[in-house]
Amino acid sequence: MENNYITLTKENIDKEHICCAFSDKKCREGYELKKAWLKKEFDNGYVFRRLDVHAKVFIEYVSAEKAWIPVSAPNYLMINCFWVSGQYKGKGHAKTLLQSAISDARSQGKNGLVTVVGTKKFHFMSDTKWLLGQGFEEVERLPNGFSLLVLKINATAHNPCFKECVKSGECPEKNGLVVYYTNRCPFTEFHVHNSLVDVAAEKGLPLKIIKLSLL
Repeated sequence: MENNYITLTKENIDKEHICCAFSDKKCREGYELKKAWLKKEFDNGYVFRRLDVHAKVFIEYVSAEKAWIPVSAPNYLMINCFWVSGQYKGKGHAKTLLQSAISDARSQGKNGLVTVVGTKKFHFMSDTKWLLGQGFEEVERLPNGFSLLVLKINATAHNPCFKECVKSGECPEKNGLVVYYTNRCPFTEFHVHNSLVDVAAEKGLPLKIIKLSLL
């Protein structure tokens, strides 16, 4: 059982868990919204692969052009979430999951893999140090703490880069705090509409929440 990996599909997702937030009652709505989001994204080639256990041991990836991340990376696969937790660390699961993504990239003729990480350890983000140890290289860094890593298959391919909108850190809205979010993460629905609202009120900041439903 511990070496059995499953790939979620429209046909099996209703009876399978999606690793994050499955035991967090306050995020139950976000959990179901993430499942609904995945069902739509499967049509874009989105991959959610996990170990067949009741734990957080999984990887998500898709063509970078369909990744809901402000990065320009033509013909790359974008790793979105990639997490191995608890007792399952150090047993080769991360390497197996990563290799499955590399194999898919090769079979699809992709230039390589790309992912966004923290320049220091960030909650809910992949382990930067581990990825660098697997051959990823940093190609761009933002002053707000995010880094762009690439693992090339085609050594002559252009480097991916962050889009200008995140380099400037500005958006069309200029009043107070403006938050854009999707249901790609099951935790966002609750925390955007509760935790963030509370913090904005405490700090006396005007808050505007914008939910993105189209790429």
